[in-house]
Amino acid sequence: MKPSEANTESEGPDPIPDATKETIATAYHEAGHAVMALAVGRSIQKVTIAPGKLQFGGSRLGTCEIKKGRSKGSKDQLEDDVLVLLAGMVSESRFTGVYCPAGASQDLREVSARLCTRAASQRQHETLLKRMLSKTEHLLNDEANLDAIRAITKELLDKTTISGRAVKHHFEMAQRRHA
Repeated sequence: MKPSEANTESEGPDPIPDATKETIATAYHEAGHAVMALAVGRSIQKVTIAPGKLQFGGSRLGTCEIKKGRSKGSKDQLEDDVLVLLAGMVSESRFTGVYCPAGASQDLREVSARLCTRAASQRQHETLLKRMLSKTEHLLNDEANLDAIRAITKELLDKTTISGRAVKHHFEMAQRRHA
């Protein structure tokens, strides 16, 4: 899978001397999850690019912890879940220039599990996945969302972990700047 050429990020956050390409990609990934979560009405507990262990083995490069509950109603909770899960890979691709299914493998397994509840066949599953991926790209291409992703990425690179309140602040400020 490849994102459209117009999606590549020409200017990322100011370079951080100690940040590796993997760390920057992880920051974009987690910022993408956070921005999409806020866009669909979820609240964020915290976002981190600190490595850690997964509950059932394996490791993760970062995480976006979403609070339980919703701050606004949704017409389609399953769609919202899928958009949030895909947003990490889509956002990361703005920095790397390509989708990285290996880096988003846990997210993609979750997407597949959720889409199986809606798709009766493999073909329907693939069609639904393409539609959700296209919608994710469209929503994250919004200038206010791009601005929020950049700001959250920069703060993650500066501090490693940021609160849900800080994430919401960056998101709301970006929305105001582009209103």
